[in-house]
Amino acid sequence: MRAVVLALTVALVASQQINLVPEFAPDKTYVYNYEALLLGGLPQEGLARAGIKVNSKVHLSAVNENTFLMKLMDPLIHEYAGIWPKDPFVPATKLTSALAAQLQIPIKFEYANGVVGKVFAPAGVSPTVLNLHRGILNILQLNLKKTQNIYELQEAGAQGVCRTHYVISEDPKANHITVTKSKDLSHCQERIMKDVGLAYTERCAECTERIKSLIETATYNYIMKPASAGVLIAEATVQEVHQFSPFNEIHGAAQMEAKQTLAFVEIEKTPVVPINADYLARGSLQYEFATEILQTPIHLMKISDAPAQIIEVLKHLVANNVDMVHEDAPLKFVQLIQLLRVSTLENIEAIWAQFKDKPAYRRWLLDALPSVGTPVILKLIKEKFLADELTLPEFIQALVVALQMVTADLDTIQLTASLAMHEKIAKIPALREVVMLGYGSMIAKHCVAVPTCSAELLRPIHEIAAEATSKNDIPEITLALKVLGNAGHPASLKPIMKLLPGLRTAATSLPLSVQVDATLALRNIAKKEPKLVQPVALQLLLDRALHPEVRMVACIVLFEAKPSVALVSSLAGALKTETNMHVVSFAYSHIKSLTRITAPDMAAVAGAANVAIKLMSRKLDRLSFRFSRALQRDFYHTPLMVGAAGSAYMINDAVTILPRAVVAKARAYLAGAAADVLEIGVRTEGIQEALLKSPAADESVDRITKIKRTLRALTNWKDLPNNQPLASAYIKLLGQEVAFVKIDKTIIEEAIPLATGPKPRQLLKAALKALQEGIALQYAKPLLAAEMRRILPTAVGLPMELSLYTAAVAAARVNVQATITPPLPEEIETMTLEQLKKTDVQLQAEARPSIALQTFAVMGVNTALIQAAVMARGKIRTITPGKVTARADILKGNYKVEALPVEVPEHIAAVSFETLAVVRNIEEPTAERTVPLVPELAGQNSQTPADYLSSENPDEVPLRAPAPFDKTLCLAVPYIEIKGCVEVHSHNAAFIRNAPLFYIIGQHSARATVARAEGPAVERLELEVQVGPRAAERLLEQISLIDDETPEGKAFLLKLREILETEDKNRPVSSESRSSSSSSSSSSSSSMSSSRVTETATIMEPFRKFHKDRYLAPHGASKKVSSGSDASSFQRIQKQAKFLGNAVPPVFAVIARAVRVDHKLLGYQLAAYFDKPTARLQLVVTSIAENDNQKICIDGALLSKHKVTAKLAWGPECQQYAVTAKAEAGVLGEFPAVRLELEWERLPITVTTYAKKLSKHIPMAAFQAGFRLERVMNSEKEIELTAALPNQRSLNVIARIPEMTLSRMGISLPFAIPINPDGSLSIQIDEDILSWIQKHIKEE
Repeated sequence: MRAVVLALTVALVASQQINLVPEFAPDKTYVYNYEALLLGGLPQEGLARAGIKVNSKVHLSAVNENTFLMKLMDPLIHEYAGIWPKDPFVPATKLTSALAAQLQIPIKFEYANGVVGKVFAPAGVSPTVLNLHRGILNILQLNLKKTQNIYELQEAGAQGVCRTHYVISEDPKANHITVTKSKDLSHCQERIMKDVGLAYTERCAECTERIKSLIETATYNYIMKPASAGVLIAEATVQEVHQFSPFNEIHGAAQMEAKQTLAFVEIEKTPVVPINADYLARGSLQYEFATEILQTPIHLMKISDAPAQIIEVLKHLVANNVDMVHEDAPLKFVQLIQLLRVSTLENIEAIWAQFKDKPAYRRWLLDALPSVGTPVILKLIKEKFLADELTLPEFIQALVVALQMVTADLDTIQLTASLAMHEKIAKIPALREVVMLGYGSMIAKHCVAVPTCSAELLRPIHEIAAEATSKNDIPEITLALKVLGNAGHPASLKPIMKLLPGLRTAATSLPLSVQVDATLALRNIAKKEPKLVQPVALQLLLDRALHPEVRMVACIVLFEAKPSVALVSSLAGALKTETNMHVVSFAYSHIKSLTRITAPDMAAVAGAANVAIKLMSRKLDRLSFRFSRALQRDFYHTPLMVGAAGSAYMINDAVTILPRAVVAKARAYLAGAAADVLEIGVRTEGIQEALLKSPAADESVDRITKIKRTLRALTNWKDLPNNQPLASAYIKLLGQEVAFVKIDKTIIEEAIPLATGPKPRQLLKAALKALQEGIALQYAKPLLAAEMRRILPTAVGLPMELSLYTAAVAAARVNVQATITPPLPEEIETMTLEQLKKTDVQLQAEARPSIALQTFAVMGVNTALIQAAVMARGKIRTITPGKVTARADILKGNYKVEALPVEVPEHIAAVSFETLAVVRNIEEPTAERTVPLVPELAGQNSQTPADYLSSENPDEVPLRAPAPFDKTLCLAVPYIEIKGCVEVHSHNAAFIRNAPLFYIIGQHSARATVARAEGPAVERLELEVQVGPRAAERLLEQISLIDDETPEGKAFLLKLREILETEDKNRPVSSESRSSSSSSSSSSSSSMSSSRVTETATIMEPFRKFHKDRYLAPHGASKKVSSGSDASSFQRIQKQAKFLGNAVPPVFAVIARAVRVDHKLLGYQLAAYFDKPTARLQLVVTSIAENDNQKICIDGALLSKHKVTAKLAWGPECQQYAVTAKAEAGVLGEFPAVRLELEWERLPITVTTYAKKLSKHIPMAAFQAGFRLERVMNSEKEIELTAALPNQRSLNVIARIPEMTLSRMGISLPFAIPINPDGSLSIQIDEDILSWIQKHIKEE
C-alpha cells in the first residue's frame, strides 16, 4: 500500500513540474513593447546627464523549431542632454527616419532551451543596428535549470562570458515564476572590449583590491507565466550600471546607466516575414565592433568625401596658424587624423602627391600621418621612404611615432619585419636599430591584445641571435637582445639564457656588455612570468664567479619580478658570507629602500624586504657611497589612486673613479593602472675596461697618482680597438627601449673632423650671412600627446566609451635682422681676435610664440550615428609676443639690450576647464545640444552647503548650485606703467559633497591680460652693461654714500634713528614677550638637560682659526678673539675708504631703466668697485629716480687666505638694515673645519616674523634629519654653522641659532674631500687647472 501511495505522489509532482524554457509557439507572433535607455552623468539629481532612448514594438515568431525571426516596428530614437530628471527627452526625428528602414528589417536567430545561438541578417543591416537587435536578444538569453533554484555559472552574453548568478522563485498565488539574474561584468572569462593606447600600461590588481575605479554590474528581472509547452516571458527589466572614477569611488563617481524593459502585449496570427535578401551569418550574441574604433568621441563628422574634407581641414590649419596658433587648432588636428583614418591608401597618396612640394602642408601631413595608427599609414611611410620622397630625419620621426600608434596585428608585424630586413634600411645601422626595436614593441602590443600570441612571431629574432652568436657578431647580438627585451615574450627565455653567463653556457666568453644586456632582457618577461625569471635572476646574483656588474643587474631583475618573502630571505642569508662589498652594498641598499615602498603592487615585496632587512647586519648602513647603491622612493595616495615612484641605480667599480653604470627610472600610478614612464641608462663599459688595463688600476698607489694615470689613459683612446665601445646609453618610454647609442673609437674619429673641419666654418658663415640678410621664419608643430580609449558594449547594444585625448599645437613667427660693422670678411676663418674685438654687432629680433592645448575626457555613447556623453574639456592658450634689439660693441666693452613695445592680444594666457553633457547625431551634426554638468542658477535660487547639510532629508531637497566664484586680481608694475590682471571664474559641485570629484566638475577658467597702465607711455626697457674704464661715464646718476663723520652725515643718521625708534615702539609687544618667555624657558630647559648632553658638549670644542703663515693655530686661540680680530680688521679697511668710488673707478656698471615719453628717469644702476691692495669688492645699487635715496650695498673683503667677510646693507643710504657674513677655515678639536657666521644689526619685521614661525618647525625637522638638539641661550642676532672633517669621507656639523644648538656627527659623504688633517689640500690648484692637467698627463 505504501508503495502505491509513494508512486502516486511522485507522479503528481512530475505532472506539476513546469518547463522553464521560454515558449514561442509556431504560427504565432508574440508582440512586446520595448524600451531601452542609456544615460550618463552623476547619480545625483539636479545635475546634467546625456543619453539615448529607443522605443519600439518587437515582433517574435518561429520559423522552425530552433530558428526565429525578430522585427522591430515603429522604432523611435530620443536624445537627452539636460538637467535630470526635469528636462524631457527630445525625439531625434531625422535620425529615426534615416534608420527606420534598416531598423525594421527582420533578423533571424537560433534559439534553443533559452540560449541564443547564431545571428543572421542581410548585408544591408549595419553592425550598429544589428547590435541594437543583440541588446534585445540578450534579454532572451536564459540558462535555466530545473533542479536548482540558486546557482552560478559563466554565461555568454552581448558583453562576453561573465559570472552570472541566478535566483528562481515561484509565486503560486500570482501563478507566475520570478527569475533574477545578476552579472558581475568585472569578472568575466571572456570580456568583449577594445583598448586603444593602453598596451604599455600594466593593470595594478593590488591597487583595485579594495578600491575600484571601474565597477560594472547588471541585474535582470523576469516575470514568467506558465504556458502549454514552457513559459511565457510576461515582463523583463534590465538595469546595468557602469561606474567610473579616477579616484576612490566612495568620493563619488560618474556612471552610465542602461535600462531595458520588454513587456508582453499580445499574440498575433500574422507571422514575421523576412525580406527578399540573403541572410548572412553575422556572428553570435556577442557584440560586434563597428566603425566606433575609427570614430573619435569628441566630435561627430559626417564624412561624405574624405579627400575633399582632408584638404579643407589641411588648408584651415595652414592658413590659421601662421602668426599665432588658432584657438581650435588642436581640435582641427584631431579632425584631420580622424579623416585620414577612414581614407584609403589611394586617397592619401593622392593628397601627398598634391602637397609634398609645399613645405607648410608637407609638415602638417608628416605630423598627422604617424598619429593615424592604421596599417595603411605604416605602408605609406615605408613606400615613400623607399621612393626617396622622405628625408632620413622625416622618416625616423614618422616611423617612431607610427610604430607606437599603429594597431599591432599580424599584418603590421609582418610589414615591420619586412621593413627591418630591407636592403636600404640595413645600410643605415641607426635606422635599422629603430625599426628592430619597434618590431619588438609591436609584438609586445600584439600579445597584450592576444594573450595567446604565437612564439613564431619571434622566430626571426631568435634566428638572428643564434647566427650572430655563431659569428661572434657583438653588435648584432646586442640588438637582438634589446628586441627580445622589448617583446617580453616568455618563449624568448631559452634563447636569452644561452647568452647568460654561468648557466652552463659559453656566454662567459662574451663581452660584459652582452651579459648585462642579456640579463636586462629578462625584465619585461618577468612582468608576465615572474616565477620563470626569479630562479634565473637569483642564480646569477649568487654566482660569485660572475662579474659584479652582472650580479647587480640580476638584483634589479629579481626585485622587478616581485620575489616572495622566502626568496628574499634566502638572498639576505647568502649575503652574510658575500665577499664583494659592491654586491653587498647594492643588494642591501635595494632591500632597505624597498622597505619604505607604499605602492600597492609592491606591498608584498616591501613586506618581504622588511623581514629580510632584520636578518642583515646594521653595519651595512655605514657603507660609503663609493660602493654601489640602489635607491627607490615612491608616493601613493590611496583615496585618489594616484602615485609616483622613482628608482636610481649606481653601479660602481672598485678600481676606477667613474661609475660603471647609472640607471634612473620613473613610474606612475593612476586609476588602477601603472606604467614605467621613462628610463635612462648610461654605461661606461669601454672606458672602464681601458682603465683596468692601465696603471691607474693599481690599488697600491695613492689617489692623486691614480687620477693622473686615469687622465693619461683617457687621452690614449686612439690605442683602443675599433670594435670596443667606450660608453653606451639607452632610453625607454613606457617600458619599451626606443633608442640606444654606443660610442666607440670609430664614432669619435668621425666626429672630430665634423667639429674641427671646414663644415662648421661653412655653417657659421652661412648663419652670419643669413642674419645680415634677415631671417623670417614661420613654423607650426602639432602633437597628439595622448589617445587612451576603452570601448565596452552595454546591455542596450550601444557601445560605451571611456577616453582621454590631449592634442597641442605650437606656432611661432620669428624675424631676425643683424647689422655688423665693419662687415665681416668673406673668409671668416681668416678673421683674427683683434678684428673681432673691433666689431659692432646690432641684432633686432621679433618673435610671437603661441601654444594651444586641448584635453578631453569622455564617458558615454560613441558611434558613427549618434554620440551622447558627459565630457570634461580643458583648454590652454598662451601668446607671448616679444621684440628686442641687442647691441655688442666689443671694442668699447658696451653691451645693450632693449625691449620694445609690441602689440599684445586681449589675453596673453587663458585656461579653462568645463564639464558638459553633450548629445549629437549624424543627421544634424551642427545642431549638437550641450548643457553644463553643474547648472548655474540665479542668486535667489542659490543654496549654501550649510542649507543642504542641515536639511532633515537631503535626498528630497532639490539641488541648487551656489553662486559662482568670480574674482579679478590686478597688479600694476611701477615705473614701466604696465598692468597685469588675472580673471578667475569657478563654479563646482562641492555643495553636494566635499570630495575631489565634486570640486573638479563644473566650470573653471582663468585669463591673464597685460595692458598699459595709467600714466606716461613707456617707449622701451633698457639693460646696459659697460665693462672697463668707461663704466663711470655710463652711469646716469653720480653714486655717493653719506659719510658718518660729516655734519650732514651725522644729521641724517640722527633723523633715521628717530624714525627707526618710532617703528620699534609700534611693533607688537606680544611677540617680544613671547620671545622673552621662550628664552627663559629655553634657559631653564638648557639647565635641566645639561647632564644629558655631555657627549655633544665634549665635541663642541672652540673653533680655532688658521694663521696667515701656518695652518694650525695654537690651542689657546679662542672664538671670541677670532671674531673680534675679523671684525676689527674689516672695519679698519672700511674706515680707510667707506666708498671705493672715491678712490677707484668702477670695474663695470649695469643700468636697467625704463625710457618714457616724458623723459623721466626711472630704473636702477649697479656699480662694482675693486680695490686690489686690500682685496675688497664693493657693489652699490642705486635708484636713478629723483629724490630716491634707497640703496643696496654689498661690501666684502678677503682678509686672509682663510677668511672672507661681507656685509649686506640696504635702505636709505644703506643705513636701515644690515647683515654681515663671515666665512673662515680653521680647526675644530683636531679636525680641519670651516665656519660660517651670519650677524645682523636690524632686519625688516616681515623677515623676523616669518623666521619665528619657521623656528617652531626646526626641532621636528632636526629630529627627522638625525640631528641632536640642545636648548641653549645663543646670541639672538647671530647664526653660526661649523662643519669639520674627521676624515675625507665624513662630516661633523654644528649649527648655533637663537635658543638652540643642533649637531650631527659622522655624516657619510658620497665622495672624498681632498683636504688633509692639517687643512692643506690634497691637490695643488695654484695654477690654471688646464695646465695642471696637461702637466700631470705628461709626467711619467
